[in-house]
Amino acid sequence: MDEVEVVIAHSERVTLRVGDVFLKVDSDQGRIDAEVEAMALAPVPTPEVLWCRPPVLALAAVRGTTLGRLGGPAAGSSAAWAAAGAAIRKLHDAPLPERTGQAGRSVATLTALLDEECEALVADGLLPAELVTRNREVAEAALRPWSPAFTHGDLHLAHVFVDGDEVTGIIDWSEAGRGDALYDLATFTLGNEQRLGDVIAGYGGGVDLDVVRAWWSLRSLLAVRWLAGHGFDPFAPGCEVDVLRARM
Repeated sequence: MDEVEVVIAHSERVTLRVGDVFLKVDSDQGRIDAEVEAMALAPVPTPEVLWCRPPVLALAAVRGTTLGRLGGPAAGSSAAWAAAGAAIRKLHDAPLPERTGQAGRSVATLTALLDEECEALVADGLLPAELVTRNREVAEAALRPWSPAFTHGDLHLAHVFVDGDEVTGIIDWSEAGRGDALYDLATFTLGNEQRLGDVIAGYGGGVDLDVVRAWWSLRSLLAVRWLAGHGFDPFAPGCEVDVLRARM
C-alpha cells in the first residue's frame, strides 16, 4: 500500500492522498454533491471522479504543480499566471449553474457577517481596533450589486495546477455556484498582489481593482477567527493578518 498522506484535516472535512488518489471525507453531503455537480459543468480542467460513496469522494490526482500557497513563495512564469487568469475568465463566462455558491452571498448577509466578525476580532483581542476599522472601510467597496457568474468559490492559489504555462487542473469545487466573479479573482491573488497584473492580463478587461482589494480585506476579516479555531495560523508571514496590515 502507498503511504497515506493527510492533506487537510479539521472538524468539517478530511482529505487524504493515497498514491495518485485523493479521498475527501466531508461531514456535509451537500458539499460533496455540489463539488461533483460543479466539476461536471465547469469548462476548465478538473480532477477525474473515480467514485463517490457518501461521505467519501475519490478523485484522481491532476498533472502539474500549483503556483504556490498563501504565505509561501509564488512560483511560475508571468505566462502561467496569465493562463490561470484566462481559465478563470472561461469559467466566469460559462452558463450559470443552478446553485448559489460561497461567492454568491447577499450584500445584506455579508454586511451582517462582517460587522459581527469585526466586533468579535476586537473584543477577543485577536486584532487591534485600528487594523480592523481600516480594513472594514476598505471592504465596503465589495458590498455592492454584482452580476452573477459561474464561480469556484474557494479559488485559493493551491487549488490551481499548471504544467509549464498550461493550466492542467482546478480542484476543490465544494463552494462553487453562482456568485461575484471578483470574489474568485481576489481569492486567487490573496497575498500575491504583485501577480495581479499578470492574472488580469489573461483574464481580460472589466475588473474593478478597488473591489478586488476590498475582497482581500473582507475575506481576511471573515477568515481570521475560523482559521485560528481550526488549527490554521492566519498570523503566519504572508497570510491573512499580513494581508490586512498591507492595507494600512
